[in-house]
Amino acid sequence: MKKNIAIIQMDIAFGEPEENRRNARKQIETAAANGSDVIVLPELWTTGYDLSRFDEIAEDLNGPTHNMLRDLALYHQVTLMGSVAERDGNHFYNTFVTYDPTGARVASYRKAHLFRLMNEEKYLHPGHEKGNFPLEDVPVAGVICYDIRFPEWMRTHMLDGSRALFVVAEWPKPRVDHWRHLLISRAIENQCFVIACNRVGDDPNNVFGGHSLVIDPWGTVVAEAGEEEDILYTSVDFSDVEAIREQIPIFQDRRPELYE
Repeated sequence: MKKNIAIIQMDIAFGEPEENRRNARKQIETAAANGSDVIVLPELWTTGYDLSRFDEIAEDLNGPTHNMLRDLALYHQVTLMGSVAERDGNHFYNTFVTYDPTGARVASYRKAHLFRLMNEEKYLHPGHEKGNFPLEDVPVAGVICYDIRFPEWMRTHMLDGSRALFVVAEWPKPRVDHWRHLLISRAIENQCFVIACNRVGDDPNNVFGGHSLVIDPWGTVVAEAGEEEDILYTSVDFSDVEAIREQIPIFQDRRPELYE
């Protein structure tokens, strides 16, 4: 199955959800008008890392951000995804959500690995469930930023036959080489497409690196953005994954009894 992908590599106004929703809406509408089927937003795109104010600016999964994503997905007949600040009672999460063309929420993955260098562990709770979901009839998975440094967690997502790994991030510029190398490695070792959206711009403590990427199952970079706001467009044929996995059958040749 072929899909036209748009990655919205946006700057994020620190702690300003309404401003970020306005910006994202415009870019989503542009991407949809250009024929995109799947549109990806970055990590914490409504708030940035204004973690100390999550008690003011985080929302539950029925909040205004989710209403906007649901309505836009349905109106434009697209799949929309990205991570947002989630409030659940007195707990806060960094949560990857996906809305399909019917407006249904088909994924809500809470980031499993909290990044100490940006103080996530001081404000957020970690998730405990995988990020697998259906992209129509194609099994895929979604994860968040720091998660990609844990290859065993990525492999866990691939064992059900998932053909793509969607990654949303706020990856700092000083380590953008790590971002590229890790994503390429995850594509090669899992024989899957990696579709990764990073933000650009800065906040009070960080400068972010951009370089959103689409990588094929051979590890070839097929599309890459620079360090400015941009919409990165490409087309992906998910059926390519099956042929590559048949050629080099790593999933059949695994010996999990040795790995425990």
